[in-house]
Amino acid sequence: MANDLTFSITRTRFDEDYSPADSSRLTTNFANLARGEHRQENLRAALAMIDGRANDLAGVHDRYRLELDIVSAALGFSDGGSDAEFPLLEMLDVTIVDQHTGERHHGILGNNFSSYLRDYDFSVLLPSSPGLPSDFGALHGALFQRFLESSAFHSNFSGEPVVCISVSTSQTYRRTGYVHPVLGAEYEHEHSSLTDDYFGRMGMRVRYFQPAGASAPLAFYTRGDLTGDYTDLQLVGTIATMETFQKIYRPEIYAANTPAGSVYKPTLDHTDFTPTPVTYDREERSRLGITQGRWTEEHLVKPHHVLLSRFAADSVPAR
Repeated sequence: MANDLTFSITRTRFDEDYSPADSSRLTTNFANLARGEHRQENLRAALAMIDGRANDLAGVHDRYRLELDIVSAALGFSDGGSDAEFPLLEMLDVTIVDQHTGERHHGILGNNFSSYLRDYDFSVLLPSSPGLPSDFGALHGALFQRFLESSAFHSNFSGEPVVCISVSTSQTYRRTGYVHPVLGAEYEHEHSSLTDDYFGRMGMRVRYFQPAGASAPLAFYTRGDLTGDYTDLQLVGTIATMETFQKIYRPEIYAANTPAGSVYKPTLDHTDFTPTPVTYDREERSRLGITQGRWTEEHLVKPHHVLLSRFAADSVPAR
């Protein structure tokens, strides 16, 4: 089994000249911005927002610039054939450049994490099931953890990834009283969600923080210690990147003119927000999720069903 699945990694610079590769999952936030008539204006504006927020969080003026690389991980199968390789996942890697000293600081991998298999799970498998499958997310979680154990990952990265996403509109969040110097005020949610359980299959647990100057908390998923494993500057890079994308994608929550209070229930019906200058087609993103899920079924799930079922069954569940 160990030799049946292999991983390979490629990098693509995410800048104002970026164009999505044919294998890119087009619902990924960074890929969506790089399409259409205003693609370059979108990219330029998003990158400027990221740099501005990073300097704001670091308490400096125009000192830091963030370089973003799209990390694409492909899953290879030893049985060959036309579907012998599959684009498993993509995420952004951050480098923080100190423009005063020239120093380069490696940030945190995991920004804008996306995967075709997740599209399949949520857009194809779940709607077609009479209830929640008992093994929902098991294959995705097992493949993700196998990737983190692979030589391909360890030869490129030394730290655990952090996946930062939006809070859920189905939950209410309450401040705990703990405030981190960079992450900000910590929140707790009411109960475990389907998303929490899905990331739990990946070995990840969630914490919620609202950074200073932010309109709402962000959800941080990691297998490690969020407040102990990373430097303040690394956390600055992740917050600046993901808060910017969430302002673009969910402005009703993250570009709200009034910040979240001690008890917070996010909603996309909120109207008091300031839109960003970036064009984003949220409806297209939802439609493409179904298309990509079906493509995953055709090129991953069906042709490799026997091998993947055996792999998922043999994998030790996340603790």
